[in-house]
Amino acid sequence: MVQVAILGFGTVGSGVAEVLTQNRAVLAEKAGEEIRLKYILDTREFPGSPFEAQLTHNFEDILNDPEVKVVAECIGGATIALEFVKKLLAAGKHVATSNKEMVATHGHELLELAKAHNVNFFFEASVGGGIPLLRPLACDLAGNQITEVTGILNGTTNYILSEMLDKGAAFDTALQEAQAMGYAERNPAADVEGLDACRKVCILSALAFGFHVYPDLCPTQGIAAITGDDVAAAASAGMKVKLLGRTLKTAEGKVCAFVAPHFVPASSQLYHVDGVFNGVVIRGNAIGEAMFYGPGAGKLPTASAVVGDMVDAVWHLSQRRRLDWADAQPDQMADPWELPLPYVVRTTASLAEVEAALGQAKALDGNGYLLAAPTTRRAIEQSGLALLAVRPVFQ
Repeated sequence: MVQVAILGFGTVGSGVAEVLTQNRAVLAEKAGEEIRLKYILDTREFPGSPFEAQLTHNFEDILNDPEVKVVAECIGGATIALEFVKKLLAAGKHVATSNKEMVATHGHELLELAKAHNVNFFFEASVGGGIPLLRPLACDLAGNQITEVTGILNGTTNYILSEMLDKGAAFDTALQEAQAMGYAERNPAADVEGLDACRKVCILSALAFGFHVYPDLCPTQGIAAITGDDVAAAASAGMKVKLLGRTLKTAEGKVCAFVAPHFVPASSQLYHVDGVFNGVVIRGNAIGEAMFYGPGAGKLPTASAVVGDMVDAVWHLSQRRRLDWADAQPDQMADPWELPLPYVVRTTASLAEVEAALGQAKALDGNGYLLAAPTTRRAIEQSGLALLAVRPVFQ
């Protein structure tokens, strides 16, 4: 029997407790021994909860209990959660987390600490919720030279953009509906400003290319400036507006990571990812293109990924799985605004003026123009056109 603990009894933490309990028998069969939940750490009381007996308010109970071998961190953020995880790894305990902010900002440091103490630090649930994504990228696709990872990484923004397309809703109206449905927080900044997607891109970059990409190295644009004219321009070209997080190798061999609203054509698998779902495309020189799709958030989908990591930790109690990357290499990063890409520009200028400044183009609805040849955002911004919006096209 392996004793485990959970830090935090919010949405994800309570989901982990439910999965561990409801699937006890199948988990024991898969892990090779029983997994028993001994502690749940939270500052609150939960009278009447079926897990009341496991509740503790003292982190030291978990840290100093030699029977606890695996801990699920479900607190979130990169303050107290980071402090607790460092102490757990240093104490020789394996940790599984869904905490994208902590992994994106401190992943290299935590993996080095885990290596020093011969334990595992797992974080499958930090990107893509319940979608098996990080382990396939790190392990199953290890035979590839990865060239690009691009995805719809935030269900809230994808839902808002889907509502703007399907119902003609304004951004503010779609956001309010997302909040009413529980898809968006009362303070939706992390979602709509692209910060959540940025953190996930940083993690995907590290796994794909082998060194830590910190959030400040990943230029990020959200969806707050998306208007009905953007949606109309995209639709007239047979495309949809999607917030994409991208990390890719340039022709010069550097890594370019960024988050921005894109126009996505119907020929792309990402075009069909709507509502609160996530979709990620991985391109490699051996596999070509692989698509991962599913619920990118939610209590039980995310808990499923956390518990999967806990089972993996049980399988590797006495050994460490190879999972690490180098620290940041800013000199190996490329500026995404200098990357030649297909673009749509929205401008008050005429077609003739657009073509004089940027070459052949096709007129779209919403004062939009699809440029015939790839160019850079920098060149577009320096063109002298009165720009309303600049949107890259995903191909």
